Amino acid sequence: MRSAGGVAEDAPERVLEGVLRTAATMGSSDIHFSADAPALHRHDGHLVPVPGYDSPIPGPVLLDALVGIMSAAHREGFHATGDVDLSHTVPGTGRFRVNVFRQLGQVAAAFRLIASRAFTLDELGAPAIAGDLALRPRGLVLVTGPTGSGKSTTLTAMIDLINRTKQDHVVTVEDPIEFVHTSQRSLIHQREVGADTTSFAEALRRVLRQDPDVILIGELRDPESISTALTAAETGHLVLSTLHTQGAAKSINRIVDAFPAHQQNQVRSQLGDTLQGVISQTLLPKAQGGGRVIATEVLVSTPAVANLVRENQIAQLYNAMQAGEGHGMHTLDQSLKTLVESGDVAASLARHYLTDPHALDGVRVRPRDYDAEAWLGGNADPAPPSDDWIL
Repeated sequence: MRSAGGVAEDAPERVLEGVLRTAATMGSSDIHFSADAPALHRHDGHLVPVPGYDSPIPGPVLLDALVGIMSAAHREGFHATGDVDLSHTVPGTGRFRVNVFRQLGQVAAAFRLIASRAFTLDELGAPAIAGDLALRPRGLVLVTGPTGSGKSTTLTAMIDLINRTKQDHVVTVEDPIEFVHTSQRSLIHQREVGADTTSFAEALRRVLRQDPDVILIGELRDPESISTALTAAETGHLVLSTLHTQGAAKSINRIVDAFPAHQQNQVRSQLGDTLQGVISQTLLPKAQGGGRVIATEVLVSTPAVANLVRENQIAQLYNAMQAGEGHGMHTLDQSLKTLVESGDVAASLARHYLTDPHALDGVRVRPRDYDAEAWLGGNADPAPPSDDWIL
């Protein structure tokens, strides 16, 4: 364990890289730094101290370390606004997505480890329809979910699939670039806001002049980025992007609500014409520990779905997903039911995410997944009557 004095005496970059190397070796997803506090890392969903770095990192040491990984443009942005997004590579360890910000007058930062290779959609446990959506010739495909739900990882797998199987020109606009793709069958150009272009808006205004087949927009942040995405999808491009929303219906509402009332019917019409699908996802701890598993909700455009979007019948999309298995659709409840039945997710956890509290009624679960404390009144001694119990 390092003493506070030991941390202060180390060169700032050595402190930063030491923490990042240790956390990455342990398979952590996120690492958090705060002035005058120990570094923490998220391991299997829980924030805990980084082994060997339990002592507080002095504020000046942390500030020097973080400013040291910024470009001149990033430093200028940080000093002007109090926060900045960037990427950082630790040789021999990996690439990190970074957000540096001020809080209570001091510096803090969050680092997210980016996978060293692009996982396949199958390896991620993504729904089967994800590959089909990635290979469509045109339209809008959204991957949505809360922060930390694996949206970027899913998009990376989609781009990798295109790269391995199609002869397309792919242009990405990201803030920052996370996974760096190497062109294979496709030509891939990746643009980072702050390094390769002054802003998202500027990059998106230019992208249609670059002869793209596929456009990845890191996030639909505002009406301008949404309008560009819809226009590109209308004019024969495949557009992939993300939203910080949970559920297909909320994702569509978020897009429409970004515009003033007098424009919303036009946006619904554009969505009805261009939307190919929405994959909404969340990550849940595995029932037996040691990792997480993806739960999804999938909406795929059909003539009926497109009409519901145009006519603002968004509440009816849930029924369409429930009945749309033949088109690759399912609700989050249906996904959770499958994960509980397979033993991947504990029933007691899945219940917290259900839309319908009765969605797990009648599901067979393994005895080890059974929440004995809750269901046996605190008496966990009785043995289960059979190999499986029914909820």
